Amino acid sequence: MADDQSLSARIEALEMRLTYQDETIETLNQAVTAQWQQIDALTRQIAALSDRLAQAETSVAAPANERPPHY
Repeated sequence: MADDQSLSARIEALEMRLTYQDETIETLNQAVTAQWQQIDALTRQIAALSDRLAQAETSVAAPANERPPHY
């Protein structure tokens, strides 16, 4: 009888730990998912800014050895 109660208590403790671990894993999963979404958004933003910079660099003509205006 005592063994049954001890076994039952151990199983209950394990079930509680499993439930807590499942909740923790779900919370961590949500955090990781949110971080990946932010990383993806930032990656797209960097790519767009890189494209804009490249376009700006190609559209501006380099001065052909011109003297500065103060000379």
